Amino acid sequence: MKNKSNFDLAQDCRESDKLPIDNLATYLLLNIPEFMNDRYLRIKQFPGGSSNLTYRLSNNQDTLILRRPPTGTKAKSAHDMVREHDVLQKLANYYSLSPRPVLLCDDKTIIGDKFFIMQEIKGLGIAKKLPVEMNQRQQHQLCENFVDGLVALHEIDIEHSELASLGNPSGYVERQLEGWQKRYQKAKTEDVLSSDKIYQWLTANLPLNSGYQALVHNDYKFDNFVLDAEKPEKIIGVLDWEMTTLGDPLLDLGCSLAYWVEANDPETMQAIRMMPTHLSGMMTRQEIFNGYCNKRNIIGVALTPYYVFGLFRLAVIAQQIYYRYYHGQTDNPKFKNFGQLVNILIGYAEQQIK
Repeated sequence: MKNKSNFDLAQDCRESDKLPIDNLATYLLLNIPEFMNDRYLRIKQFPGGSSNLTYRLSNNQDTLILRRPPTGTKAKSAHDMVREHDVLQKLANYYSLSPRPVLLCDDKTIIGDKFFIMQEIKGLGIAKKLPVEMNQRQQHQLCENFVDGLVALHEIDIEHSELASLGNPSGYVERQLEGWQKRYQKAKTEDVLSSDKIYQWLTANLPLNSGYQALVHNDYKFDNFVLDAEKPEKIIGVLDWEMTTLGDPLLDLGCSLAYWVEANDPETMQAIRMMPTHLSGMMTRQEIFNGYCNKRNIIGVALTPYYVFGLFRLAVIAQQIYYRYYHGQTDNPKFKNFGQLVNILIGYAEQQIK
């Protein structure tokens, strides 16, 4: 798209992730004219996240969020912006914590790939540290809200026609296990450990059918939350719905807990901790799992198989990202040590099954 308009434009992004801002501004002027009335556009890239790229678009008064895939080799079914936009559209009437989509662009000529734009839920984000100081009571309440938000998502009636089209829950666990093993083998580099031992153990020990089916987020974790600025233990938004589908909710919970590094975990896990789950007021993984099961009246299930699967899946995701860095498809220095991250996750998963 050739820019024929005069804009006040600026962006602050990693050089390799910069957007063709003239093209984008012209496109926005045509498709969201109210946002571009002043012909002023500022773009900031969010530094967090290791998969899709996220940007804040600002005019003189309002903001929107743009999501696009990363550059380089991508897993076939990953980074689907059209699908994530579709998920958010369908969720709008069922889950109050999901952001509202605004615009989908499936024309790759605008910025080099498909993208979508959504509302910005304004609040506080969680990174390796809490955004503000919280006492132990607030930390514990944040954990309770973590559980409540996941329970609310998993208790949505998936028989609604628009939600039923999001996936096939039958055979979900088996497909996930086989699929992640194949992805790991495809993305494996010579400097990372084999996943065969974990895969064989999960094949024998992970329940293929827990008896529960639900809408699963597949990336439900602290750094995908937006917190209330006035009451920071309250979760007001859940982001990153790229991998949402229909499947086993206990597997979804296990994937969430793979990120949950506790204070008593070994130093290697502390070294890769990405969120403040180690703080004294935080619940343990077992307490989160038990709390979830109690709220849903689920009995007779064990955490370990679901947690091991979560660690395994997280290792595969990290390896897919590392593969792009290893082969020079991204220069983001954040990914330089992801091979070590993969080895720590594989090693810790193996410790759980001894």
